Amino acid sequence: MSQTYDPNYPGHGQGYLAGPDYAGGPGYPGGYQGAGFGAPPPPPPRSRKRGLIITGAVALAAGATAGGLIGSMNKGVVSTATATSNTVLSASQIAQRVDPALVDIVSTNSAAGSTSAGTGIVLTANGEILTNNHVIRGATSIKVTDVGNGKTYTASVVGYDASHDVAVIQLKNASGLTTASLGDSSSVASSDTVTALGNAGGKGGTPSVASGTVTALGQSITASDEGSGVSEQLTGLIQTNADIQPGDSGGALVNSHGQVIGMNTAASTGFQFQDQSGSQGSQVQAYAIPIDSALTIAKQIEGGNASSTIHIGATAFLGIETSGSDSSGASGFGGFGGQASGTGVAIAGALAGSPAASAGLTQGDTITAVGGQSVSSASDIQQVLVKYHPGDKITVSWQDASGQSHSTTVTLTSGPAA
Repeated sequence: MSQTYDPNYPGHGQGYLAGPDYAGGPGYPGGYQGAGFGAPPPPPPRSRKRGLIITGAVALAAGATAGGLIGSMNKGVVSTATATSNTVLSASQIAQRVDPALVDIVSTNSAAGSTSAGTGIVLTANGEILTNNHVIRGATSIKVTDVGNGKTYTASVVGYDASHDVAVIQLKNASGLTTASLGDSSSVASSDTVTALGNAGGKGGTPSVASGTVTALGQSITASDEGSGVSEQLTGLIQTNADIQPGDSGGALVNSHGQVIGMNTAASTGFQFQDQSGSQGSQVQAYAIPIDSALTIAKQIEGGNASSTIHIGATAFLGIETSGSDSSGASGFGGFGGQASGTGVAIAGALAGSPAASAGLTQGDTITAVGGQSVSSASDIQQVLVKYHPGDKITVSWQDASGQSHSTTVTLTSGPAA
C-alpha cells in the first residue's frame, strides 16, 4: 500500500513519527538521568514533524482552481522583498529570493506534552502567516521563527478551515517582515518546473530545497492521522514529484520565476506505478493546495467571515478524552478522536475540570448529539463545534454504559486549535 504523509501533523494522537524524534527517546538531548529520590519528573515534550498518511489519491477532472489572488489583506500586504524575475531561475536562486518570506512553526500541546514542527508563508509585514491547519492543530501555544530576520515570536490563531487544511496565524509584535511574492495558480500547467521550500525534518534554519515538476492538476486525496484515525479529504490539489518531507507542510511551492503558486500539504514516497513498457517502479507524489484557493480562504479568515467550515478566533473546547495514541487523550477540537459506535461517538472519558467532565460524561459513555445535531463520528462533533466559541453554551446528549439517556447544557471553554 502506498504510504503518503503530510509533512507535519501537530494534532490528534500523533505518535507514528516518534522514534528518534520522540523527546526522551534515542538521540534526545538532556534525557532524565534519575534524581535519586521520589518519582521521576514528567517526560519532556515529544517532538514531531507534522505528517499525514494518504490513504487514497484519485484524479479529478483537471481544471483551473477557482479563486484569484488577494490584492490586499485587511492588514495590508506590503511590497515584497522577494521580487520575481522575468527569466527562469535556478533552484538556488529561487531559494535565495523566497526563503526570507518563510517561517518555521513549532506547535506545542501542553496537555499532551508534545511539540510538532511545520512551515508558514509570510503574507503581511506585521506577521500574518499562512499555513496548513494541521500544522497548528492541537496547539495550546505556537512559536514562530522568521527565516528573514531570525527572530522568534509567539503566535495566535486568527482562524482556520479544517476541511480545506488552511489556517492563518498572527505573530505578536512583528513588523518589517519580508512577504512572499504570490503567483497565479490557475496558470500552472503539467510539466511546469517547481521548487518546494520548507522546514524539512523540523530542523529549522535554512529551508530545504526540493525540485521537481508538476505531474497532475485537480487531484483529490484522503489523508488520515495514523494515531487518531481522523481523516480529511482534500480536492483540487497540485501534484508534483518534488521530494517534500515531514516538516515541509505549510511551506511554499514556487514556480520557475520565484512566485509562490501552492502550499505544500502532503506527500508519498511509496507510490507504485507501471509505465507503458510494463516496467514497474515507485516515485514521489507530493501535493500542494493552489495558492489562489488558500488565499481565498485566508481572506475570509482575515475578514472575520465565519462559515460552516471556517472558524474565527479561539477554539471551543468540550474536553472529551479519546482512545487514540495521544497520551493526554485530549480531543483537540473538543471531540476529535472519539470512536464511532454507529449510533453515536463512544469516548474514553473526559478531562478533569472540562465541560464534558462537569456534565458527568465518563469512560464508556456514547455521545449521541451535540448542539441538537445527531453525531456518529468524531468529525461530526468537530463540524458542529466550528461555529461555537469559548463561553458559548451548548447541549450535549449521551447514553451511559447502562443505556440510560442523558442531556445537559454545558459552557464551552478555550482549548487547543482544531
